[in-house]
Formats: sequence, C-alpha cells, structure tokens
Amino acid sequence: MYGPATEDPSDAMLVAEQYFIRSLGGFVLGIAGAELVTNERLPLPRFNFVQVRQVSPERRTAFFERALDHYFQRALRPTFRVSEPVPPHVDASLRALGFRPQAARLSLRTPAAPLPPPSAGPFEVRPARASEFDDFLSLWTGERDRPELRTAIDVVWHHPNPDERLTPVVATQAGHVVSAGLLYEHLGVAGLHFIATRPGERGQGAASALVRGVFGPGGPGALPRGFLFSDSPRLSARLASLGFDLLREYVVYELPPEAQLALPSVGPPSPPRWRPPRAAPPEGGRRPGPSARPG
Repeated sequence: MYGPATEDPSDAMLVAEQYFIRSLGGFVLGIAGAELVTNERLPLPRFNFVQVRQVSPERRTAFFERALDHYFQRALRPTFRVSEPVPPHVDASLRALGFRPQAARLSLRTPAAPLPPPSAGPFEVRPARASEFDDFLSLWTGERDRPELRTAIDVVWHHPNPDERLTPVVATQAGHVVSAGLLYEHLGVAGLHFIATRPGERGQGAASALVRGVFGPGGPGALPRGFLFSDSPRLSARLASLGFDLLREYVVYELPPEAQLALPSVGPPSPPRWRPPRAAPPEGGRRPGPSARPG
C-alpha cells in the first residue's frame, strides 16, 4: 500500500480514504495488483471495492479469481475501480465475468491553492452537533444499514485514534440541516465523504456551500492535501467552477442486480496437487516400526 510520503498526492489520498473505511469497521487486504477494500457490516459499494493497480495479462485469471473469491465468500457485491485509460485485458476480463462499467467516471479532485473564500449566502456551514446526528445520518443510508453506520461514525467521531479525526459537517438554513458530509483527516490528508443534500432541496447551492466552507480559508479541511470524489458530470463541472483540480479518473465496474455471486466452473474436481512431505528415514535406511512391548 502506498503511504502519505509518496510523491504522487493522489496515492496519499487513496490511502486516507482506505483508512477512513478501516476506521468505520472495515479492512483492506493487499494482494498483488490491488487492494481489496471490505466492510462486511456495511454491504454497500462505497465500502466494498477493489482498487486495481496494475495486473499483467498473463496473471489476470488468477488475480480476478482471488479478488472475487474474497468477496463472494462473504456474499458481498464489490465494484472494481480502474484508472483511465483501462488496459484492454482488464476491461475484457471484467466484462467476461459479468461486470459492466458505470456511465459516469469517478473523479478524484483536490482544491486549487488558494480556494476562493465562501461567498455570502443563506447557508451556514459548521461542524455538526450531537443533537443533529440522526438528522444528517438519514441523508446517507436507508433504515436497514443506518444503525450500523451510526455506531461506526459515533465511535470514530468521539473516540478517534491519535492519528485521525472525523468531523461531520453540515450546511444549514434557518437551523435546518440541508446538506452534510463527513470530513476524515489522517496524517494531514483530509477527505470529504458522503456529500448529500436533502431530497427536494437540491439545486439551491447547499452542497456547493458545504464544500467551499470545508475547504475554503479557515475551514476544517483547509489542508495542503484535501480531496473529494465526484461521480457525476454535473458535480464534476460544478467542482471545477469552484476551483477543484482533477487528479485522476476511474472507471467503476459493477455487477448488474440479477448477476449471481459465483465464479465460472473450473471443470470436474481433480486430485490435490500437493502432498505432505514424508519424514526422512533414519540412518540405515529403515523406518522405525512400532515399539515392542516389554514382555
């Protein structure tokens, strides 16, 4: 896994994102060519994906079998993130396994330096209060996964590890939470996650105010390495107008809902190829037999 000291800032941001998911109860398993980001308690694509690095054409079959077996054993439906341009052999392998690319690209963006200060408007951007917990949590998940996510956020928010900080941030209007996000900082790298606006109140600038309030001068995310992800052309265009630079773009492959969580058959079973080693015979060439009983 790449660390924050890498020369490429986007790698440090991917690491910070993975620490965010780990801190919420997930884990990251590194294999040759990828990181398998997993959270069994939150079976959402946002927490269960393969961050593909580089895979040789000659090793792709073993790579995809190993990665998918990890998730399918846990009844999880992962997505695959692949940096553009996608190698043809990776695209062909994923399509053969039933995965399809999402129409929109996932873009990793960072605020330009310096980001313009927030403009005056109807929204107040500030850290969330404990009394607003359930209010902003309802923007991110349904009833089924909400208790698990609530517990995970509560632990990191109020009991962080020494090298991290989690800050729920809200944009309010007349005391009413309109938009919210989770700012997670790890070793000086800060990412704003789960940006969401209440249905029926979108398109009024609440999310833009939230982003500018977090990453603007004096904001809690105004660090040398701040970042967020965009998964729609409309949001990407808006972020570009706010002063966010594009670092990387990813194609995200997903399984259609009707796809079965199973790998293709490898044929009839065969005998194992491995046998336990036999003990070497002692000097003299004969193996010891059963010991004689005393008469």
